[in-house]
Amino acid sequence: MRISVDAVLFDIDGTLVDSTGAVERTWRLWGEAHGIDPDEILAVSHGRRSEDTIALFLPEEQVAEAAAELEELELADLDGVTALPATRELLTALPSRRWGAVTSGSRRLMRTRLEAAGLPVPEVLVTADDVTKGKPHPQGYLRAAAALGFDPARCLVVEDAPAGIRAGLASGAAVLAVATSHGRTELEGLGATELIDNLTFCALETTRGELVLSTP
Repeated sequence: MRISVDAVLFDIDGTLVDSTGAVERTWRLWGEAHGIDPDEILAVSHGRRSEDTIALFLPEEQVAEAAAELEELELADLDGVTALPATRELLTALPSRRWGAVTSGSRRLMRTRLEAAGLPVPEVLVTADDVTKGKPHPQGYLRAAAALGFDPARCLVVEDAPAGIRAGLASGAAVLAVATSHGRTELEGLGATELIDNLTFCALETTRGELVLSTP
């Protein structure tokens, strides 16, 4: 892949930050407390807003309170939350108004995880609090592109989960999939522009005001 874009839009959990252990631990605690098989939750939760996942298992009137309960568990567990390979270098090299993040987590939680991983918090951060429709709906990526002032078709979305890849593609952006939380076989066939193991396989150049990203 060699692609020229105006901006890069990143997912956070599993894309910039390795939080898989914390995510799975908190979902398991939450599921056991509510008498729900944690494996069933984890089979559908990756890349989606917590409230959208919880709504699959609890009545609508219980979702908001249950999501708040889950968030407190997540905020209390930062063990092993670290930056994924090459993310710090890539974010540092990108101009601040040329990148943003779109996440299925809350603003409070995502700022906490980015800071725990030693990564910068972007000026444009679209969270679960900012959308009415979560991934795989493209609303988050469309809002981030608009906030940066760029056409989504001139953006590159970087994602690790099937729901996020579908959201990026639905926004009209090119999508770079990273196999950091899911196996390559789970991500192949989803239509991503390129699939790599992690961001060490991605190089960045700035040419005439454009961002040029390439992979081997």
